Amino acid sequence: MWRNSHSGWGRISIALHWLSALAVLGLFALGWWMTGLGYYDTWYHLAPWWHKSIGILLLAASLARVAWRLTQPTPRAYGSVFERRAAHAGHGLLYLLLFVVLFSGYLISTAEGQGISVFGWFSVPALISGLPDQAVLAGSVHWYAAWALVILAVGHTLAALKHHWFDRQDTLTRMLTTRAARRR
Repeated sequence: MWRNSHSGWGRISIALHWLSALAVLGLFALGWWMTGLGYYDTWYHLAPWWHKSIGILLLAASLARVAWRLTQPTPRAYGSVFERRAAHAGHGLLYLLLFVVLFSGYLISTAEGQGISVFGWFSVPALISGLPDQAVLAGSVHWYAAWALVILAVGHTLAALKHHWFDRQDTLTRMLTTRAARRR
């Protein structure tokens, strides 16, 4: 089952969800670690290269994910009206923060007018550069938005676990496998 249904997520949505989650957590950890590197550290130039490359790939995957989500049905949500609205708002905020983090990272990287090399495969051009204090302002936005994104992602995880363990709903199972969708 590749496509979504009203009873469950399809394989494409599931794959994009988990790849995004791993990329966000990995990029957060890498970004935090690389801020402590010294100039003569072996990873001083290599870590940002990895961070930027994975970030650009995550941006492409996120754009594809939004396009896919707009063309697919959304599985029915569980819970009270409040829980459903909170889940909808939380998902919207996750997407918003994700794009703020990715776009601000792009602005940091292109502030001097240079494109971003993605693993040496291709380069993303610097479409916006030379704004006053671009790297500094984008850096602050990037840092705080990344923290907010990770904190919200932890809340998202806790909510999924609550629905799974306490409410005995298949909310989490539907994001792990398509089998739950077939049973309904």
